[in-house]
Amino acid sequence: MRLRIGQGWDRHRLEPGLPCILGGVLFEDAPAGPVAHSDGDVAAHAVADALLGAASLGDLGRLFPDTDPAYAGADSLTLLADVAARVRAAGWRLVNADLTVICEAPRIAPRAAAMAARLAAALGVPADDVSIKATRGEGLGPEGRGEAITVQAVVLLSGEESGS
Repeated sequence: MRLRIGQGWDRHRLEPGLPCILGGVLFEDAPAGPVAHSDGDVAAHAVADALLGAASLGDLGRLFPDTDPAYAGADSLTLLADVAARVRAAGWRLVNADLTVICEAPRIAPRAAAMAARLAAALGVPADDVSIKATRGEGLGPEGRGEAITVQAVVLLSGEESGS
């Protein structure tokens, strides 16, 4: 068996009045939402990039460029499901995904299980294969000032040995 680790990172500027969707969950109480070409779901974007990196399939921006009007307002869980299908077609299986959300608001912990369930459904894995953690910027950097939200993701993929 072969194993590969992938790392993904995404950050979006926040703006009052925009919806805040994280891991496919709408945070109605969020004071601001991500500015983005798609729906701005930084959790889905970070996982997608981690998957693509681990499978050596490029990155999210190359597959779904923000210059393409077809992806304006796109549902990031749909894009994530597409990425997961590509990773499976390349012979890889997701073992687990681990995400850290960095923001001052909204509070992530009360909705972490719902986020894991929505991401897992898009990935085609059980919800307990997706871990969601959160931390605050403690007043430092754009996250700490409430100007941005960042998600870091790590995935582990397994695949069969390739013939040599």
